[in-house]
Amino acid sequence: MTNKPKIIVLDDDPTGSQTVHSCLLLMRWDVETLRLGLKDDSPIFFVLTNTRSLTPEKAASITREVCHNLKQAIDTEEIHDFLIVSRSDSTLRGHYPIETDVIASELGPFDAHFLVPAFFEGGRITRNSVHYLIIDGVPTPVHETEFARDSVFGYHHSYLPKYVEEKTQGRIDAESVERFLLADIRTGSLERLMQLSHNQCAVVDGETQADFNDFAQDVLTAASQGKRFLFRSAASILTSLADLPPQPIAPENMSQYVRGGKPGVVIVGSHVKKTTQQLEMLLQQEKTMGIEVDVTRLADGGANESATLLTEVLHHVRTAHDTGKTPVVYTSRKELSFKDVKTRLEFGVEVSSLLMDLVRGFPSDIGFLISKGGITSNDVLSTGLALTSARLLGQILAGCSMVITPSDHPQFPSLPVVLFPGNVGDADALAIIYQRLSRKTG
Repeated sequence: MTNKPKIIVLDDDPTGSQTVHSCLLLMRWDVETLRLGLKDDSPIFFVLTNTRSLTPEKAASITREVCHNLKQAIDTEEIHDFLIVSRSDSTLRGHYPIETDVIASELGPFDAHFLVPAFFEGGRITRNSVHYLIIDGVPTPVHETEFARDSVFGYHHSYLPKYVEEKTQGRIDAESVERFLLADIRTGSLERLMQLSHNQCAVVDGETQADFNDFAQDVLTAASQGKRFLFRSAASILTSLADLPPQPIAPENMSQYVRGGKPGVVIVGSHVKKTTQQLEMLLQQEKTMGIEVDVTRLADGGANESATLLTEVLHHVRTAHDTGKTPVVYTSRKELSFKDVKTRLEFGVEVSSLLMDLVRGFPSDIGFLISKGGITSNDVLSTGLALTSARLLGQILAGCSMVITPSDHPQFPSLPVVLFPGNVGDADALAIIYQRLSRKTG
């Protein structure tokens, strides 16, 4: 372990740990908390910055604060070898290049920064520097999908050098981007990696985990020989960099973690189409009870309406729980339109604040909690459950992490919490996770 660099991941929503296990997720980033991550036995840890839900200015300032504190923590712990990963969305949404620019200015200089967006569990691959989303078995260039039309993070290119040029507004010219193609990766990239300098932008292909395993080995070798690299990536490259053995308890057996074999609660914030399909399938499962939170009432009624809604929903949750059912609390599915991005983000904060009041009001003896949606999941951990850190148990389904709250948590000790991103899984994925956690063990 001694010469392996520590992998420090700044995660812009809390689902980047969706391919690893047994490491720490940190919800705070004061120097002491960061030192916990650096001292931990696991080769990798995550700092959940949640910047994807914030304005560009706020995202930059939080990233700067994390880096500033990280510098102190790294010095205190005398860590010499480390890799920094700015983990973001595999469908190219997020604050690029804002976050990598800030990291480079605070923790640099770096020899290169790599864009590595492939995420195999979610069907995202990169071939000839073009990033694809596999939809019903067909690789579709990602700029042709709904994600490219995101009202905050939209873009026009799947060819990554062009994406870089677009996002950096021409500061990094597409022609100047280094391309690591599948053929390069499969024959070995060490020599090329050793020649990179001056924070060169590079884009990396990947079709299988084996591709990334090869590339990661070369990256780690180059890092051990003094090269300093920064990554902007989705989750799959992290698996290869961390090089972990299989997780301790298989996904099918994770009901072992459920408290007292009791029913849980599901909370659904994400409103992408895929989530709505998954929600419909979940509500067909026996012993589930759907409880809609009509967020249009918030838009119309403000604080009083929020309090009324909270009381109503918690009453339904308690009733379902008392009758041995799993309440499924979901926000109304219709996406509202707003006059500008700022108003949309502010309304998102209001909805999230209501959802977190709900989490705090859930019965304290629930068996498990499933949180659907990246931003929702981040808020559940940091605000709803008020955690400083949580231990990642592993994946309950490809791309869906399960963490456990500390045993001394004042309200929900040792509660297993599933973090389920909005855009992951088939239509039956939420139902499968529910079934896995509702299995009677022993």
